[in-house]
Amino acid sequence: QVHLVESGGGSVQAGGSLRLSCTISGITDTTARMAWFRQAPGKEREGVAAIYTGGGSTYYADSVKGRSTISRDNAQNMAYLQMNSLNPEDTAMYYCAAGSVGAAWYGHPLQPKLYNSWGQGTQVTVSS
Repeated sequence: QVHLVESGGGSVQAGGSLRLSCTISGITDTTARMAWFRQAPGKEREGVAAIYTGGGSTYYADSVKGRSTISRDNAQNMAYLQMNSLNPEDTAMYYCAAGSVGAAWYGHPLQPKLYNSWGQGTQVTVSS
């Protein structure tokens, strides 16, 4: 079991930046990938960014590519999502997710089926 706790959300003005953090605990040595998802009211959950433990490959949704960076500190058991140039369309609840033994193995890195541990979420609100 992997336990995830997000932090770092908040309210910012358009053009601002936020750094979301995800604290990872539990059985972490089988975690193959980490990701951030978001869900706005009335919208489907959207994969934002993913990072693979082996090799560190990263993947981004087109909506955040070029202004967001996902990273992982294995020594500290932390994952991060740095978001810059925020706009009101980024307003959503952001969730940290981990994919380990038991999750689907094949698929696009931003598909929820590849992740079997989820945090409670942290709210990001961007005002214009």
